[in-house]
Amino acid sequence: MKISILTIFPEMFEGFLTTSIIKKAILKELVEVEMIDIRSFTKDKHNRVDDYPFGGGAGLVMMAQPVIDAINSCKAENSHVIYMTPVGHSFKQGIAKEFAGKSHLILLCGHYEGIDERIMPYVDECISIGDYVLTGGELAAMVVSDAVIRLQPGVITEDSIIDESYEDNLLEYPQYTRPATYQGVDVPKVLLSGHHEEIRKWRLKQSLLRTKKFRPDLLQQRVFTKEERKLLDSADMDE
Repeated sequence: MKISILTIFPEMFEGFLTTSIIKKAILKELVEVEMIDIRSFTKDKHNRVDDYPFGGGAGLVMMAQPVIDAINSCKAENSHVIYMTPVGHSFKQGIAKEFAGKSHLILLCGHYEGIDERIMPYVDECISIGDYVLTGGELAAMVVSDAVIRLQPGVITEDSIIDESYEDNLLEYPQYTRPATYQGVDVPKVLLSGHHEEIRKWRLKQSLLRTKKFRPDLLQQRVFTKEERKLLDSADMDE
């Protein structure tokens, strides 16, 4: 997979691309990440990529010419162009999986007050990472890139992906490691039992309870299995 990131601040990605799992994925050639500086495409004599909006108003708008030329410089037939913007639909794990199956993503990082609307015909999809405003799309592009890269085969173990949060619309169950007792608090006995079926049931129950407590919205459209309904009923009785 290849990811092309279009930005006016490519230096922001230096730490992101040279650290931890992302660095390893790039070194193992499981993913290629290409940084494209939008400024290098401007034809403005002052090297500007932004200008004041027609009709007045605060702030500046990214100009159509340098952005469109930057997109065209890397766009191929199989490319999927994503504009990182607060007006996009919310980024979720399911979308990350969809993006992970594509061969080439182009992430456009907006800045200032946004982009010239004439750029939009070159965009396939708009994505937001939350209902808040950032100074630019660079942080959002890192979030999307991280979520997508870790799903590429060979980047992390397959088992780590199967049991993590948001898989099947459930939050991940609580995790523990050594020591078995710390400051008077014990690890749940079932996790020390070696009984795999009882551990599986405990983890499923904890995932259901944690999701019910912190993200009940994820359960609203869920069709519960008989086992899940029984585990939730038993939890209600315990209360």
